[in-house]
Order: sequence, then structure tokens, then C-alpha cells
Amino acid sequence: MISVLLYTLGVVIFAVAILASIGLHELGHMIPAKKFGGKVTQYFIGFGPTVWSKQVGETEYGVKAIPLGGYVKIVGMLPPAAEDLVEEVERDADGNQVFRVRKSNTGMFTQLISDARAAEWELVGPEDSERLFYKLPWWKKVVVMAGGPTVNILIAFGVFAAVFATYGNAGDPKVETTVEVVHACVKPADESGEVCTEEEIRDQPTPAYAAGIEPGDRMVSFNGTAITSWDQMQDLVRANGTKQATVVVERDGERVTIATKTTVRPPDEAGQVVDEEIGFLGVSPRIEPTTGGVFYTVGQMGHMTVDVVEALATLPAKVWDVAQAIVGLEERDPLGPVSVVGGGRLAGEVASHDEISVNDKLVSLLMLIAGFNFFIGMFNFVPLLPLDGGHIASALWEAARRGLARLRRRPDPGYVDAAKLLPVAYVVASALLVMGVVLIVGDLVVPLHLES
Repeated sequence: MISVLLYTLGVVIFAVAILASIGLHELGHMIPAKKFGGKVTQYFIGFGPTVWSKQVGETEYGVKAIPLGGYVKIVGMLPPAAEDLVEEVERDADGNQVFRVRKSNTGMFTQLISDARAAEWELVGPEDSERLFYKLPWWKKVVVMAGGPTVNILIAFGVFAAVFATYGNAGDPKVETTVEVVHACVKPADESGEVCTEEEIRDQPTPAYAAGIEPGDRMVSFNGTAITSWDQMQDLVRANGTKQATVVVERDGERVTIATKTTVRPPDEAGQVVDEEIGFLGVSPRIEPTTGGVFYTVGQMGHMTVDVVEALATLPAKVWDVAQAIVGLEERDPLGPVSVVGGGRLAGEVASHDEISVNDKLVSLLMLIAGFNFFIGMFNFVPLLPLDGGHIASALWEAARRGLARLRRRPDPGYVDAAKLLPVAYVVASALLVMGVVLIVGDLVVPLHLES
């Protein structure tokens, strides 16, 4: 019963954190848009039917039924095209002019673009003329569209920085020169974690065990050479051959000198001792997460950025692998992508795991939430519509071509018409929808689990 409650708690914590991240992402768009004078008519978390909403000023705030994203409606994202000249001008009940955009076109994609423009301009009145998004300077468009994913990256940075500065980064372990484990007997590599029997200890003790090295001993020197790293000590052990060695360790604040040999005759896969001797001591080091501050976190996130870019490049292939795993054609890759459903399941398993301490559970949940935020932020910077990066790319292209026109003393080419890229947006959106459904189904049918 307690395990079920903890599992549920983990899922709820993850879900609330992701919903909060979505809300903050959309605030990252809305706040600068309003600051720059843009008109924001809607701010919603989720998609589908409206569960709750409230009108505050000119903006409707609310929650929708499907909590898999969110959006803000900024008026005037698409400019009217030259071919879509105003067909008629009417006046509403208050006497204000209402502009109508021609809706009839030939060709499927042309009609889709025209319909999108018509929907965009349906509620645009003359009082909104100077508040339209497409009329903003290019740099303001970049700030508005980059605000959302930047918030996700800042959330990730804040969580990573807090964890790395206190708990440390388990993904970047620091190998110390202190002994964590003294192995009692020599075993094949695939059995090294098993407990030694009294007979094994008697017949084939490790040099460290026989010499009296203890867990907690800090290696100070080996045959007079000061030990500065575990790798260095391993190299010295291997190079020592069959000769005796003098090891100095620090134990309880005092230095202890120990004489030992550094070779053993290891057993083969059948458990038989072989004739060849190898350099071996029989100790394992203490491994601690590396701690660091702001600059360390920036460096680690730089490495994460490379990993995310590589993951994004192979995402379609990875999702295809998940699809094959769903129908039983292959095993699911434990390092492959997961949806928010999979993230929630992993959060539940972390929270309910009996062998993970409360502190480690909290850190694992924080790292999971930070990882999702970082991926969401980076993903939204992909320069394709309907992602934020597509709008950023359009704004940068507008700046580039206008700047080039000024340099060449040519007429201003005007605003970039993002509507012309809507066919690309529809294809990308369809692909994202399919990949999202595949991952969700995969997380339900062949879910990933914590390593036991």
C-alpha cells in the first residue's frame, strides 16, 4: 500500500512540475509580447476542450482537457499577403471598421494558407493596427518567441546548479584515492560482486586483503611515489610486476606502512587458476558525484547540448525503434526516448523504490524534471514551424534580407511571410503528433523501468 502511494506521489510530483514548466514556458512568450505592445487574447495550458477559463482584460486565461502542451494567442502572427488583398471593409455594431481577407483560392496548400490568414484576421480591428505581431521589429519577435524555450532552459539550469552544488553530479563521478571496498578473494570478472567463501579466501586471497588494507584507507604513496589519482595507482600496481611493494595509507589520521605483493594468478571462466600472473591489488575506489557551481553547471550543460542535438538528429529513427518494440519485433532501447507518460512512470518507480534513500529519490526526481525541461527547451529551438525556432528563424531571415537590401540600397523587402511555410508546419506538426502517439503507446505497452 505504501509503495502504491509513493508511486502515485512520484507521478503527481512529475506531472505538476511539467504542467508548471508548460505554464512558465507560455509566460515566457506572453510577458515580452505584452511588454512590446502586442495583443495577447488567450493564455492556455493544455489542448482540446476548455476545462476552465477566466477573462482578465483582453486576455482569456484557462486550462484545457489534454495537458500535453499549451499556447498563447498573439494577434497578427501572419501578415496579409499581396494576393490576399482586402476584399471588403464593413463596420460592426459600434461603427468600427472590420477588414475581411479573401478566402477563396485554388490548390490545397494555397487554400490552407488563405484559411489561416482569414482566421488570423477575423478579429483584427483597426485599433489593433500597430499591435500586430508581424509588425514588431525583428529582434522583438526573436525575444518573444525565444522567451518560452529559454524559460525551460533556465529552469533546467536552476535545478542542475542546485543539485551539482549540493549533492553533486552522479553523471560525472569523481574517483577518489580512498579505498571503498577491499575484495577478499580473486574471482572471475563476471563474479567479482559475489561474496567469497571461506575456502576461496583461504586459497586465493587478494593481495590487499592478505596485507590488511582496510576500507576507508587513503592511498598516500606506492613504493615511494606519491599517489595523486586512482588511475596512477593502478598503473603503478601493473608496472610493479612480481616484486614486493610498500604502500603507505592514511588511516584514522595516521599513516600506516604496508608491505604487499601486487600479482595474482586469476581463475579462468571455469574457475581454474591459470599459470600467468597479472598485476592486481584487489581494492575498489570510493566514487563520489562531482560538485561544482555556476561555471561547472554551464560546462555540463554544454556537454548536454551536444547530446541533445545528437538525440534530435536521430529522434525519428529512435521512435521507429519504439514502434517496432511495440509490435514485438525488437527489444526497446533502455536509452531511447520516452514521452511524458514514460517520464511519469519513471518518477513513480523512483519514488517507490525500496533501495533508494529519500535524499537520492529527491535528487533523481529533480534531475528527471530538469532533463525534461532542458530537452523541451532545446527541442523548441529547432528552426522549423510550428516550433518556436521556426518563428525565430523567420525573424532572423527578415533582419538579414532587410539589412542586405539597405546595404545594396534597394527597396525594403518588407516583412517575412511565415504563412508561406505553413505547409511545412503542417507536415512537421503531423510528424510530431505521430511520434508523440508512438512514444505514449510505447510507454504504456513496453515501458522502460529503472535498472535493478
